Amino acid sequence: MTTPVNDPRAKTPVWEARADLVVIGSGVAGLTAALRAQALGLHVLVVTKAAVADGNTRWAQGGVAVVLENEHDLDDSVTRHAEDTLTAGAGLCDEVAVRSIIDGGPAAVARLRADGAKFDVAASGLLARGREGGHSAFRVIHAGGDATGAEVERALVAQAGQAGVPVLEHHIAVDALLTPGGRVAGVTVLDRHGVPGAVRASAVLVASGGLGQLYQATSNPEIATGDGLALALRAGATVADIEFVQFHPTVLYTPGARGRCPLVTEAVRGEGATLVDGAGLPVMAGVHPLGDLAPRDVVSAAITRRMGTAPGGIDDHVFLDATGVAGFAQRFPTVFAACAALGLDPAVDPIPVTPAAHFSCGGVVTTTDGRSSVAGLYAAGEVARTGLHGANRLASNSLLEGLVVGQRVAEAVAADLAAGLLADPARGRLPSRTTAPAAERDSLQRVMSRYAAIGRDADGLAAAGSVLDLSLSDTPLWTYAGVEDAALTVVAQALLAAAVRRTESRGCHVRTDFPGREDGRRRSQLIRLSPSGQPVLADPIPLEGVA
Repeated sequence: MTTPVNDPRAKTPVWEARADLVVIGSGVAGLTAALRAQALGLHVLVVTKAAVADGNTRWAQGGVAVVLENEHDLDDSVTRHAEDTLTAGAGLCDEVAVRSIIDGGPAAVARLRADGAKFDVAASGLLARGREGGHSAFRVIHAGGDATGAEVERALVAQAGQAGVPVLEHHIAVDALLTPGGRVAGVTVLDRHGVPGAVRASAVLVASGGLGQLYQATSNPEIATGDGLALALRAGATVADIEFVQFHPTVLYTPGARGRCPLVTEAVRGEGATLVDGAGLPVMAGVHPLGDLAPRDVVSAAITRRMGTAPGGIDDHVFLDATGVAGFAQRFPTVFAACAALGLDPAVDPIPVTPAAHFSCGGVVTTTDGRSSVAGLYAAGEVARTGLHGANRLASNSLLEGLVVGQRVAEAVAADLAAGLLADPARGRLPSRTTAPAAERDSLQRVMSRYAAIGRDADGLAAAGSVLDLSLSDTPLWTYAGVEDAALTVVAQALLAAAVRRTESRGCHVRTDFPGREDGRRRSQLIRLSPSGQPVLADPIPLEGVA
């Protein structure tokens, strides 16, 4: 039901809607949750700031990491998958969360397949499986060769359409509605023309994806600006592991590229391709026992170090030699098309690649069923920190996490509603603020890429903080750009605060001034907003029983 509201000139909502659950984001986690919630009888509304199928899910190339019964390597198991995840996470995974989510993978994939998702089949009649960095077995199922995310998104969007799930496209979430007691009771939104609205709901699920646009080059789409993370922080939630941003080792290099760069899935290396530098020498020789299939943080750091020596006079990319991969165009049609657009044929030409911001390992602190520290606020997908990823995500665990936690969060919302733990949406107060500090985006991206990417040190992090502080201005939250820039700014500040405090190198966080790993730092750093709106380090909080 929609109700007119007076005085749009004051930027108060010109319309209001009601729901039991509003889902922010239409990727794998958001749509999975929305479908399950509607099946449970909840009134659901999905809000997405682009078209329903335009999120980051559709860009996922590699696949879904999962060990399916009777369709796995003889020596593989769910336990072994969990062990690989823990190893990649470099000591910061929550072991209970890892085992819980990995255990839920087979059932989640079975549901997705039953609902229409089509995965590639091998000659044996079983699902085709690939291997990616950090995996000790061939357990990554894929679709369309290297178009798994697109198939998962297609299937979920089709299901949502068939089920009649309401979707509000081209609206960006701005702020949560809060009750006097601090519970979430809905969210304010803007359309592309700056027209404000509000959705009152007992529960809000933030499933808005990552923050790749913090950096000049990323595998993420233009909409990955950290909006959901910023909204959660402003609502009083705690975030953790935000300093761990995974850089994918291989995006297609083009001189001067900015924004989203085509991904070259590491499944190409799983099929035998090797990384070589500008002088033709192998990059990963002697670096790690798994060689070119080492975890992503290891490979990205090795490439960065090698580029720093400028072998063959090349200091901004290396090459992926896939000339020995048979049937490249059929196995990797998406990568082949991106290469062809640059006049490259992977059958004969080495592919120029470079690391780029790919996946945020941290986010809103939640349980494995999506509950945050704020009543009524839930999170799932890349924006959430369940404890699965730790300091470095194992390849192809992200789609799996979205499927598993998306299902669980819907069930958690239904249970919390039934138990009377959530707020009456009518008690939610509209946010009083209409502006927020924001830095100029190009400056922010340049300074984060220069000082807070793969290699960091105290001087660079301090310089980045100073540049951000000096470039801040109060920005009206009346446009998409204003909301996005404010979100990028507070997320950058949070990342810098965590990176400064973590004086060691662990996983994706590489400190050149503290190259060693310290056992005493094997704990996550929690961040909240201070009363003045600044991200600050916070003491740990218990999650048991949080609604």
